[in-house]
Amino acid sequence: MINEQIKDKEVRLIGQDGEQLGIMPTREAMKLAHEAELDLVKIAPGAKPPVCKIIDYGKYRYELIRKEKEAKKKQKTVEIKEIRLSPNIEANDLNTKINAAKKFISKGNKVKITLRFRGREMAHMHSSKHILDDFAQELAEIAIVEKAPKLEGRSMSIVLTEKK
Repeated sequence: MINEQIKDKEVRLIGQDGEQLGIMPTREAMKLAHEAELDLVKIAPGAKPPVCKIIDYGKYRYELIRKEKEAKKKQKTVEIKEIRLSPNIEANDLNTKINAAKKFISKGNKVKITLRFRGREMAHMHSSKHILDDFAQELAEIAIVEKAPKLEGRSMSIVLTEKK
């Protein structure tokens, strides 16, 4: 809220140099802001009484937007990449999937390996768990198991993440 939008009776005022000017009526604070040819901006509306500052509002908004952009640059989004396997996968196919997982993990993503069961494969679900364990073992030097192998309906999955 700026200038005439501030409806509180009293505000704690901070001057343009950052010095505390104390608690005063809003009209008086507004008068001081107009004399300095700046805006009265409510900075902390939740405080008792609300805290207002005499500043150039356009410059203040610009600074806030710049800080938000800077914070966005520094954050990294972690994606979960999924690799699907079947219980009767051949060694070469498994190696190809392992190489793909290595590439994903090296880029900083998490990898979810899903072992999908169809038809009669459902009867031998627990004997196929070793495929996921072998997969995790192959990637042990660059990744750790974040979520252990878990059975979810017709599939079993495990989540791997990069070692710190």
